[in-house]
Amino acid sequence: QVQLVESGGGLVQAGGSLKLSCAVSGRTFSAYAWFRQAPGKEREFVGLISRSGASTSYADSVKGRFTISRDNAKNLVYLQMNMLKPEDTAVYYCAASSYGILSHLVPSYDYWGQGTQVTVSS
Repeated sequence: QVQLVESGGGLVQAGGSLKLSCAVSGRTFSAYAWFRQAPGKEREFVGLISRSGASTSYADSVKGRFTISRDNAKNLVYLQMNMLKPEDTAVYYCAASSYGILSHLVPSYDYWGQGTQVTVSS
């Protein structure tokens, strides 16, 4: 059974850092991504990483502040978030794709975690 379980969310002041983790079990995937959804807004792409870790891509809004990485031995995917801003406040979701493509689009991911809340205070 495939499971993606996020952890590491919380409350942080603007300018601070958080590191989210996503524990993946059941199988490996061609790509992993982080998305986020703020109240009243659509789910939006944050960043992705390929299975090998050789390819990454980020939304312009987080480029230079967020970093995605993988620990293949532990089946973990990380999202290191630095220089956090109040507009980064959202529920953050880990996603995995079995379709063999690297995509910024929600429908390209067929497995999702339950989400973890990140709140950045000003």
